[in-house]
Amino acid sequence: MSQKEVFSSRWALLLAALGMAIGTGNIWRFPRIAAQNGGGAFIVAWIVFLFLWSLPLLISEFAIGKKTRRGPVGAFGKLLGEKFTWMGCFVAFCSTAIMFYYSVVTGWCFKYFAAAVSGGLAGVETMAYWTQFTTSVYEPILFHLLAMGVGAFVIYQGVVQGIERANKILIPSLFVLLVLAVVRALTLPGAANGLNFLFQPDWGSLTNYRVWLEALSQSAWSTGAGWGLILTYAVYLKEKEDIVVNSFVTVFGDYSASLLAGLAIFPAVFALAPALGLVPEEVMTYTGPASTGLTFIWIPQLFKGMAFGSAFTAIFFLALSFAALSSLIAMIELATRIFMDAGLTRKRALLIVAAGGFLLGVPSAVHVTFFENQDWTWGVGLMVSGFFVAFAAMKFGPAKFRSELVNTEGNDLNVGRWFDFLIKYVIPLEFLVLIGWWFYQSVTRFDVEGWWNPFHTYSLGTCVFQWGLAIGVFLIFNQWIYKKTVAK
Repeated sequence: MSQKEVFSSRWALLLAALGMAIGTGNIWRFPRIAAQNGGGAFIVAWIVFLFLWSLPLLISEFAIGKKTRRGPVGAFGKLLGEKFTWMGCFVAFCSTAIMFYYSVVTGWCFKYFAAAVSGGLAGVETMAYWTQFTTSVYEPILFHLLAMGVGAFVIYQGVVQGIERANKILIPSLFVLLVLAVVRALTLPGAANGLNFLFQPDWGSLTNYRVWLEALSQSAWSTGAGWGLILTYAVYLKEKEDIVVNSFVTVFGDYSASLLAGLAIFPAVFALAPALGLVPEEVMTYTGPASTGLTFIWIPQLFKGMAFGSAFTAIFFLALSFAALSSLIAMIELATRIFMDAGLTRKRALLIVAAGGFLLGVPSAVHVTFFENQDWTWGVGLMVSGFFVAFAAMKFGPAKFRSELVNTEGNDLNVGRWFDFLIKYVIPLEFLVLIGWWFYQSVTRFDVEGWWNPFHTYSLGTCVFQWGLAIGVFLIFNQWIYKKTVAK
């Protein structure tokens, strides 16, 4: 494969990497999960898994992408050999399947930003507004199309003119918007109560295994570690680009965005909820339809009660839109890169991805239950993807992988043997515990009666069925895919 496209600078690369990592999970999921799991205690556990899961996997992805100069499918085949190509297919398809409904989420963000700017959220009952929007015949599809169209337009421009330029606008603007939201929230009477809840750890909560498992899940989902997205961006690294420093900056930047979101939302909720006769802790932990309760139901309602509330509602949803779009861009690029590795031009590959992404996202746009099923199936599937990335490093040989692929010329910082230990032992153990826990929850909590049923929303059966179907197809066409992406 001739390598023509590269990021123009480390700054451009880092903004793209941060754009990949920072998404809606930082802004709407992190505050809710932190509130449900003890606030400060959760943050302690969450920071631990920055080092034990997210960082080593991002380092691995950077190294694999830079070495092979292919997306996840071709990368696994080139690094490990033909018979492991199907693993790369699973990693790629898992993120692509998420792209189908993540474009829908991005469309929701666009819709609410437009409504906030136009005054459409003023004086409405927020649950009724959400229900009316999501059950509309055409609106969710229209905004899904808009989101996919904007993302595809960026990818069509290429790495420098598209991905770089977009993230140079989106990511600095996102941080500025979050800081504005934080400043406003901290000036509200009673904001200190939210800060106390967020940062004063109940050390006893750290003995609760659920806190640790939720912290690991949040770290994995928020940073994008193991998704194959950073692996894809690493295809465009310069030869002497620093893998380790870039990985550190990416995870710390992602965590910083989550903390900024927490600093904006916790004080605001604790300051504004009592005036409406609401219990702040209940508002913070409310899940709502498709896990959107805090973001799309309560934030518009609460922000109406403060000075300049409409403006800060618009700021919040603009930040959310920027975060969603920057991650969607990375997902579209991953899928496009797969077809480019198979010999298609960027234009033809993108046409397939954009059209397919829109059509396959329509069911999630019109049926929230279908959306929830896909979010459950492929969200948990990302744990498998993370393990596959670690397996690639293990199969190559952890020490060899570290010395030949990670600690390369141009690094300002190298990793030591701790990396080998994490890849070989810690991440596989984390994967087994995590996948076991989520399946246990499916059987004992989410769907006790129908946990085996492949057509239930949150069942173990639906994960096994959909994963098995995908893996079966990849195994059948493994040799053909290898020839198309590696041996051509």
